[in-house]
Amino acid sequence: MDISLSGRSAIITGASKGIGLAMATQFATSGADVALVARGREALDEAVAGIRAKAQQKVVGISADVSNAADVKRAYDEAMQHLGKLDIVVNNAGTSNTMPFEKLTDEVMQHDLDLKLFGAIRLTRLVWPQMRERRWGRVINVLNIGAKAPRAASAPTSVSRAAGMALTKLLAGEGAPHNILVNAMLVGLIESDQHVQRAKRTGVALDDYIKNASKNVPLGRMGKPEEFASLACLLVSDTCGFVSGTAINVDGAASPVV
Repeated sequence: MDISLSGRSAIITGASKGIGLAMATQFATSGADVALVARGREALDEAVAGIRAKAQQKVVGISADVSNAADVKRAYDEAMQHLGKLDIVVNNAGTSNTMPFEKLTDEVMQHDLDLKLFGAIRLTRLVWPQMRERRWGRVINVLNIGAKAPRAASAPTSVSRAAGMALTKLLAGEGAPHNILVNAMLVGLIESDQHVQRAKRTGVALDDYIKNASKNVPLGRMGKPEEFASLACLLVSDTCGFVSGTAINVDGAASPVV
């Protein structure tokens, strides 16, 4: 199947590494102009250079913290300045943060909501009017499988992600009359920089960390960012024009909930 995003423009948060970078690369090689948003300038520049070596599309890196409302607006303005329009929004920013409920402070919970929920709300709200006007839009909210089946000691992430799943369904209903499709993709164990950093913090060799973590995945391995990106590319294309309001597990059958 040849999936084309020719003529489309996308903005992806958390896009300098891992699945965000994989999606940005896949979108660009499929014909879309892409704005990558992340906090670290150095990682962004490296990501943009890597994509430009593979694709001829417009690619721009925007340094911003999406937990900050002013930064979200600035990122949107910069993306519009460079790309002219935005058809696709991928709300991907955020890393896993978990702890026992008794240790959860107001500050930790609020920051998680600002980053993962309000970041998605603010960016989507900015792009929404032009999608509605052109009667074409795609939104993907990247969540995790804890949004459907939160386990013990999984706050604040599971709480923020569950709210993101409700937001997805709400937006899908409101967007449908305007041909704006909104879906969620729920991450399981997928190779990413956060796992690299976690292995370093725990003093475990990365290969051993991955091998041990994979024991919890029925498929027996971690997923690859490119596998996640392939599904995302399908969901934002015209090929998948009748799918909206879904929350798809990308987890190697790890979730106990369909």
